[in-house]
Amino acid sequence: MENHVHKFFTFFFFIYLLGYFIIFRKWSPKIRPEASSCLISLFHGTPATVLAVVAVLSAENRSLAAPNTNFQNLVLDYSAAYFAADLVHLATFFTGSGDLTFVFHHFATLFVILTCRHVAVHGAVAVLTLLAIAEVTSAPQNAWALARARRKDAQFAASVASVLSVPFYGLYSVVRGLLGPYVVFRMAAFYSGGGAEGFIATWVWISWVVVVSVAIAASIAWVSNLWIEVYEERSRKVEDKIR
Repeated sequence: MENHVHKFFTFFFFIYLLGYFIIFRKWSPKIRPEASSCLISLFHGTPATVLAVVAVLSAENRSLAAPNTNFQNLVLDYSAAYFAADLVHLATFFTGSGDLTFVFHHFATLFVILTCRHVAVHGAVAVLTLLAIAEVTSAPQNAWALARARRKDAQFAASVASVLSVPFYGLYSVVRGLLGPYVVFRMAAFYSGGGAEGFIATWVWISWVVVVSVAIAASIAWVSNLWIEVYEERSRKVEDKIR
C-alpha cells in the first residue's frame, strides 16, 4: 500500500502554521507554539481514536497477530505524520527537560507505529487499540492545556482550566492507569504465549510491550503530579479560610 505519511504531514504542518500565524497571532509569543501544538493535536486525537476503532472493528481478522489491512495502515500513517509534525515543533521551540519528556514519548510512539507498519506488517489491531486508548483523552487534555496556558492573563481561561482539571485528571487516570495496563498485559500474554510466532518477530513485540509500558508509567507519574497540585492548591484554600 502507498505510504501517505508525507501527505498527512503536510496537512498537520499547515494546521500548525494556521494556528501560529492566524488563530493565535494575538497570544503571547511564549505560548503561541504550545497553542499551535495543541491545535494539531486536536486535529489528530479524536479523529485518530475514531479511525482506529473503526479500523479494528471493520477488520475480518481481529487477532493481535493479524496482517494489517489497508485501512489500518492508513490510520497508522495518519498518526505517524502527526507525531513527526509535533516533533518538528518540539525541535524548533525546545525549552528543556519538560519538552524532553514529550520528545522521548513521540520517538517511542513513532517507533511502535513504524515497526508495525513497515517491519512487522502485522499487529495493527494491538497498536491501534493502544492508540485509541491513548488518544481518547486528547480533546479534554488539549482544551485543558489551552486554558491553562492562558490562565495567568485571562480570568475566563483560569476558570475553564479549574473546571476541567479534576474531570480530565480522573478520566486520564482511569484510561492510563487501568485500561492501558490491562491491554498491555493482554498483549504480553498473547505474544509471549506464541500467538504471533512466525508473524511478528520476538524483538518487535517485546519492544512494543516495553516501550508502551514505560510510556504508561510516565503518564501515570505526570498525572500523579497534577493530582498533587490539586491537593496542595485546595489545602491552601482551606488554610486561608481557617485563618
